[in-house]
Amino acid sequence: MQHFVKDVIVRLSQARAEFVVVGGISAVLQGAPIVTVDLDICYLRQPDNLKRIAEALAPLKPRLRGIPADLPSPFDERSLQQGTNFTLEIGTDSLDLLAEMAAIGGYPQIVSRAEELPVAGCAVKVLSIADLIATKRAVGRPKDLATIPLLEATLATKTQQIPPAHDTTPGQ
Repeated sequence: MQHFVKDVIVRLSQARAEFVVVGGISAVLQGAPIVTVDLDICYLRQPDNLKRIAEALAPLKPRLRGIPADLPSPFDERSLQQGTNFTLEIGTDSLDLLAEMAAIGGYPQIVSRAEELPVAGCAVKVLSIADLIATKRAVGRPKDLATIPLLEATLATKTQQIPPAHDTTPGQ
């Protein structure tokens, strides 16, 4: 999965898409000792940004998760305009594009509180651990609630030390 995460982040960054890495990967990038199997992105829902996202991801041939392989699953600027939150599969990997997140809102509400970290040579906005805790509490799924103690411990550790200056890409 690590190659997948890097590939998507680099593609979106090079396209100058406005996004924040959220979900488990945001926690991993900040040192949380958790395991996650997908990449979650919160994105700005403006026409130019939708176009940049669609063009950046098109070569990866994203499909709506759960759609039978023999049915078309278009992914383009128009399809992004028609919805808000998308659960996609790219090969065997999962990508969630989120316009809104429980308890914390969307891109305009979280971007100013996001941290900027180096990921695969790109400066990337990453959801703050405090916001991740808030949204996991609001969603309330058992798997989300189970990670909160680890996230709280990571947050406590972060507030007591200076973050590392090295590339925080998973697998580095």
